[in-house]
Amino acid sequence: MSMKYASTAILLFPLALVPACVSSKKPKKDTAALVNKLVIDALPDGVEKLNSRFDGKITLAGYELTSKGKVKPGDTVTYKLYWRSEKPLGDNGWKLFTHVLNSDKRRLLNIDQVGDLRSDSAPGPSKWQAGKIYVDEQSFKVPDKTEGEELMVTVGVWKKKKRLKLQSGASAGEDRAVALKVTVAGAKAKKRPSTRVPQMRIDKLEKGAKIKIDGKLDEAVWGSAATTGKFVNVRKGKPDASLPVQGDAKLLWDDDGLYVGVTVSDKDIVGGFDSKEKDPHLWTKDCVEIMIDPDGDGDNKDYYEIQINPQNLVFDSQFDDYNKPNGGENGPFGHQDWSAKLQSAVTVDGTLDKPGDEDKGYVVEVKIPWKSLAKAKQAPPALGDKWRMNIYAMQNNGGVAWSPILGQGNFHKASRFGKVTWAEKGWEPPKKGKPTAAKAEDQATPEGQAKGESGKAVDVKAGLEAKSGGKVEPRVNLPSVLPKAATPQLRKLEPAKPSPAPSAAPAAPVAPKP
Repeated sequence: MSMKYASTAILLFPLALVPACVSSKKPKKDTAALVNKLVIDALPDGVEKLNSRFDGKITLAGYELTSKGKVKPGDTVTYKLYWRSEKPLGDNGWKLFTHVLNSDKRRLLNIDQVGDLRSDSAPGPSKWQAGKIYVDEQSFKVPDKTEGEELMVTVGVWKKKKRLKLQSGASAGEDRAVALKVTVAGAKAKKRPSTRVPQMRIDKLEKGAKIKIDGKLDEAVWGSAATTGKFVNVRKGKPDASLPVQGDAKLLWDDDGLYVGVTVSDKDIVGGFDSKEKDPHLWTKDCVEIMIDPDGDGDNKDYYEIQINPQNLVFDSQFDDYNKPNGGENGPFGHQDWSAKLQSAVTVDGTLDKPGDEDKGYVVEVKIPWKSLAKAKQAPPALGDKWRMNIYAMQNNGGVAWSPILGQGNFHKASRFGKVTWAEKGWEPPKKGKPTAAKAEDQATPEGQAKGESGKAVDVKAGLEAKSGGKVEPRVNLPSVLPKAATPQLRKLEPAKPSPAPSAAPAAPVAPKP
């Protein structure tokens, strides 16, 4: 799956995955003396009180900030956090983590191992006694190249790929509690790209118009289709010619389904999967990924993921919530028994799985039937309905995208999906109240890029995306090496599969390592 799983991206670029916490051993100290120093019965006077509860078992009860007033780059910030154990965690291996974020929530520092409470001699969260307060003193140096006027210290409790769920208190997302904030004087003012997601109006095919799914996009109707424009760097939100893959997409619809045509530039096209292999992880090589959130509210409830690779193999799955359900490192990811019942074809301009030559790229053309999207309130959509979508050209668990994630999660982050409005030629949205001129950024013209800086591209240097794993369905058996020509690969409509029943209880979240 895309920035699969993990997230908000990934990525061919390194995505949306969250970097893992560091674990290193420190010299052991006198355990008895250390416990007397770190374990107390009640909060001291003067502590700034908090109530950040983690899964009802541990509470960040307060903090004391030694560094008063504004700090400057190069200054040292020192503080104490006070953790209260509510009930035993029940298993070993739980640890505390601390991330220092800048004003736009990008991580600057990982200081998981800083402080006596984080040492091997101190009792870790798995050994805490209910009712006791644990004193967690930490410090860090404000980076010289800090951008923005504020630093945010965020904390949580983690074990391997899991985090305790943050139930109350200020949140920085991904089950991280905001412990405290520090004002920085003299930091560089940062010119941030727009965080608005792109928007696009997708017009319906005119009556009688037909599209043949052959991977060529040569029908006249594709010439007037809505387009995303050039995909962008997933983290930075701008086109990035340095990335190894590029892409753009066109979209149309009719009463039967949604049509998507994605053109990918790729100098080394990789398939690499056995068509008979069960559940190949397409996102780990080259593929196109389409995310669909029919609700359009970006809350990550009931969304769909579809991936198609240059071999015309498919992974498709439906998710109840952000990356959920998730069966762990090897899946399953989402409801993999769901089928998009799609029709697709791929044309390769180059040779597949032959690294010694230079390829040009490939084209994916797909029709997704509305009847497959059972979670949609209405499908086909009514004129004026607004959905959320994102489209990625992926390579090595990263890629570029229509709408960038901007470090806010992985490729599944629905709040970063672009907004699409379903329309038809001649249709205009009803005016509400006093008529106002429509903003140019609210629509995409057939020739131009969707307005608004939310296009998404994956930066190989930005971070890997956490994938959800996926099911691949072979459409055609191909030779290991294709001729240097545009080679179409077709996939017929699959017989309908019954929609999976909703899970009685969603799987535990897969939280990236702190």
